[in-house]
Amino acid sequence: MTPDLSMTEGRAAPLGATFDGDGVNFAVFSGHARRMYLCLFSPDGKTETHRLELRERDGEVWHGYISGLRPGQRYAFRADGPYAPKDGHRFNVNKLLLDPYAKRLTGHPEWHDALMGYTVGHKDKDLSFDTRDSAPYMPRCVVEDPSFAWGETTPPDTPIDQTIIYEAHVKGLTALHPAAEPKGTFLGLASDRMLDHLTDLGITAIELLPSQAFLNDRFLVDKGLVNYWGYQTLGFFAPEPRYLSQGQIWEFQHMVARLHSAGIEVIMDVVYNHTCEGDHTGPTLSFRGLDNASYYRLHEDQRHYINDTGTGNTLNLEHPMVLRMVMDSLRYWVEVMGVDGFRFDLCSTLGRTATGFDPGAAFFDALRQDPVLTRTKLIAEPWDIGPGGYQVGAFPPPFLEWNDKFRDGVRRFWRGDAGQSRQVAGWVMGSAQQFDHSGRPATASVNLITAHDGFTLADLTAYNQKHNMANGEGGRDGHGENYSDNFGVEGPTEDDAINAARARRRRNLMATLLLSQGTPMILAGDELGNSQGGNNNAYCQDNEIGWVDWPGADAEMLAFTKQLIALRKAQPILRQKRFLHSRERVSDGLEDLFWLRPDGAPMGVEDWQDDSRKMVCAEMRMASGTPNYGLETTAVYIALNAGEAVEVTLPKVSSGWAWSLGVDTARPGVEGETATRFTVAADSMVAFVLQPEARDG
Repeated sequence: MTPDLSMTEGRAAPLGATFDGDGVNFAVFSGHARRMYLCLFSPDGKTETHRLELRERDGEVWHGYISGLRPGQRYAFRADGPYAPKDGHRFNVNKLLLDPYAKRLTGHPEWHDALMGYTVGHKDKDLSFDTRDSAPYMPRCVVEDPSFAWGETTPPDTPIDQTIIYEAHVKGLTALHPAAEPKGTFLGLASDRMLDHLTDLGITAIELLPSQAFLNDRFLVDKGLVNYWGYQTLGFFAPEPRYLSQGQIWEFQHMVARLHSAGIEVIMDVVYNHTCEGDHTGPTLSFRGLDNASYYRLHEDQRHYINDTGTGNTLNLEHPMVLRMVMDSLRYWVEVMGVDGFRFDLCSTLGRTATGFDPGAAFFDALRQDPVLTRTKLIAEPWDIGPGGYQVGAFPPPFLEWNDKFRDGVRRFWRGDAGQSRQVAGWVMGSAQQFDHSGRPATASVNLITAHDGFTLADLTAYNQKHNMANGEGGRDGHGENYSDNFGVEGPTEDDAINAARARRRRNLMATLLLSQGTPMILAGDELGNSQGGNNNAYCQDNEIGWVDWPGADAEMLAFTKQLIALRKAQPILRQKRFLHSRERVSDGLEDLFWLRPDGAPMGVEDWQDDSRKMVCAEMRMASGTPNYGLETTAVYIALNAGEAVEVTLPKVSSGWAWSLGVDTARPGVEGETATRFTVAADSMVAFVLQPEARDG
């Protein structure tokens, strides 16, 4: 032990370890502990140099101040209290506990039975009590001064109707990139060549899979695998250590600053619905040992956990201190770390109360009144596995929502399923049937064809079945119904005709995504033709299966995706906040959406009821108040054809105007042709833009 340190009472706020220039204030919440201890460690983290009791307590917050401590100090807590699982309490002073507010962790727990609060293998199971010290197997918290010189860099603050999201994994995006250094890290993501790719592509926001510190599940480690995706949060304030090449939190801030300088916003995928501690048989790492009965939603028997998340536990956001932790975490990532928004994993869980899902739950109300967070982009994954958990369209403003109905409907339409034409018409126009209520904009629908969870775009056109054997679960994991189409051959083929058909289908799907009303989200690598070999659940594949295949990039698909993004940006009618309707607009009394048959006549009821119909044609208008086409009017005509080739008659236009081809998925790269009638090739999509006619001379 080093000489005794002098501890004064300190203060109850803020929570966590706060350096003030002279020393460090420590504050930690526990409503049921009897004693709380602060453990300090040597610079290498191996030796516990001090164990100091926090004797001061304001309500449910234990605190103390130590002069002379500096950033870099390693620390953790121990909590003493009742070990009574049947009463909801699992205190065990033998277990080293991470600070829920820790701004940096030195690494990850090393799996050992000593991490459990109970004796593994005991006849009483989790009702037994384990006396082994878990410290040798635990990482340490680190005191940080998170100040950062942002300079003149400012957040892009991109309007939501101009937003194009790119969902990416920090390591997966950079591991095989030839010039991203250091690979697999925040700094690698901020490298010049990576930024060049993102800006050239044209995306406006990157949505990062979990980047808060997370756990490698024991069952994965035992199989020689790891938690690759990161949906098992260990610390809600700390960046994931494996993405820090120098072990410093400024690396994350530098990445954000670099992305901002390129005009790209940073959205974090965050997991506040559960923690990595699992069910009643899981480890005691932090929350469970600090105050199990407060942090988690428990069954009536108090021993077991409510499991609306499928991960073993559910955070109790009805408790004010747990809600405070989540809100403090969100504000920290915005105000200190610089991020621009959040995608909330299993967001239905965050709105659960004792009576079920409530759009007016405490968490949603807290977000909606927060002056910091209301300026950010908030995206819900609108489901969980609990009763009544599927809530697409039910979230309150200003939430955007992942729209799996768009995903599945568009996939089924292009696969040629019967009766999908009338369904896809709704999805491409912003899914008004789900979101046109409560003043919500069309941009509330986050449209996606693919995401990290499921097939990539390339695999969607190459596999009918999932191929997940590498996950070690006998192929039982992952979605069973993917609405995919392998064109007659499972997996790679040398058949030129099949490969051409697959490429066109990929272009159709990407074009539908980027030319639909709503907020588009592209999965990183889809623009490059990236494949996961048919694995639709690569959550544990930190290898070539899960990484983006830069060496095998499809240059034609990349060029086509750039063409689509450029077209979307150039045509405001493709990204309206207000819903387009086949009826008069409130603003000027004009119609702005026309559903047409191929011959140019309006669609009738009998046309919509025809389940054999494979084609959808629409004209969208944006005008300033005149019923005739004029200089202040823009219009776009789109035709989606999942059947045989069909000639279409384009809408009549005023003299001096013409329909100019914006994109044709049957002829990637071709644009600018003018026409009054046009043959839409089989299994293809076209978009025409109304433009002034070219004049000679």
